[in-house]
Amino acid sequence: MAPAAHGELEAAYRNDARRVYATLIRLLGGFQAAEEGVHEAFLAAAAAWPQTGVPANPYAWLVSAGRNRVVDRWRRDARVKGACADMPAEPDWTDDPDPHAIRDDDLSLIFICCHPALSPDGRAALTLREVCGLTTEEIARAFLTPAPTIAQRIVRAKAKIRDLAIPYEVPGRAEWPVRLDSVLQVIYLVFNEGHTTTDGPQLIRTDLCGEAIRLGRLLNDLVDDAEALGLLALMLLHDARRATRIDAAGDFVPLEEQDRSRWDRTLIAEAQGLIARALTHRRVGPYILQAAIAELHAGAPGLAETDWPQIVGLYDTLMRVAPSPVVALNRAVAIGQRDGAETGLAAVEAAMAGGGLDTYHLAFAAAAGLHHQCGRIATAIALYRQGLDLAVQSADRRFLERRMAELLDVDRRMPDPGRH
Repeated sequence: MAPAAHGELEAAYRNDARRVYATLIRLLGGFQAAEEGVHEAFLAAAAAWPQTGVPANPYAWLVSAGRNRVVDRWRRDARVKGACADMPAEPDWTDDPDPHAIRDDDLSLIFICCHPALSPDGRAALTLREVCGLTTEEIARAFLTPAPTIAQRIVRAKAKIRDLAIPYEVPGRAEWPVRLDSVLQVIYLVFNEGHTTTDGPQLIRTDLCGEAIRLGRLLNDLVDDAEALGLLALMLLHDARRATRIDAAGDFVPLEEQDRSRWDRTLIAEAQGLIARALTHRRVGPYILQAAIAELHAGAPGLAETDWPQIVGLYDTLMRVAPSPVVALNRAVAIGQRDGAETGLAAVEAAMAGGGLDTYHLAFAAAAGLHHQCGRIATAIALYRQGLDLAVQSADRRFLERRMAELLDVDRRMPDPGRH
């Protein structure tokens, strides 16, 4: 294949493969058939596009090609005309299909994966794998769970969808309450994977952040829900800092060193409006609480001027509403900012003793930073080394290596052997 055609095909795969997959699940009625359809579609494109050129609408072309090839195989396998009576109808594509229909296929796939017949863990894992294209390993790191466990959840969820013949459709509004929490969780996990990628050379995946925000906006177009508003606000507030979270070399820049003048004030203002709307519902949930915390960070001119007492208070409420090891860790770090390093360190160590953070490198980094502030350099170095042993992401590893190297240099220059 010519280099130009190869590049166009790669671009189509990046831009359209997940949406093609979502649409083919609807048209072909299942995950396995849709996977086959995507494979066949790109094989057809690799053969045709170098001769005919890239079509005006690659998405529509790929859906039609994938659908037609799978249905043709079904017809060949059936060998009996009557056995083909229930074949899906040929989609009626225009040159410019309605973009809302494309997004509806994405949302429909999220809702089928978040069906209440599936376990909560299975819903999230299946959606992250099938809708968003995360690998099993990436999902495992997001859940702090072994990859084989995640793989089993996905297999079981797919089997239940098949066995129960769960239809591909957006449920009626009466069914939203039992699915919405799972949908919100999935969108949040997608954004988190983009905001702080767990593997690979780059710390941030803008494609995943953008996809999560797009889905969050679509969800808010369909429902009037405080937590949906809170989640979108939370994502926008985090995304507003994106340009300052890495330096020119792609390395992580901690909050205290970020140039706040470069934060996107337009996104921050939009998020503040969403939070105000959410608060009119008079219902407090985990996403609106996290958004309120992020809003306090966004409005502060610097770390020292941040309203840490209010942030700790919000984390106290979050621990009651949706406790988790990571929330406990973040609360402990905020306590350190409010009450000093020694008090914060005791809170961090208590959070780590509570379980669930044994493989979380940022917990060790937080403890190391507080030991450093308390003057215990050797202990801080040892904790950074533990965190480095756990870190997978390249930018995270470089950050921990840099912090450790800085402390090793301090350690060498300190003359007092009893300094530890």
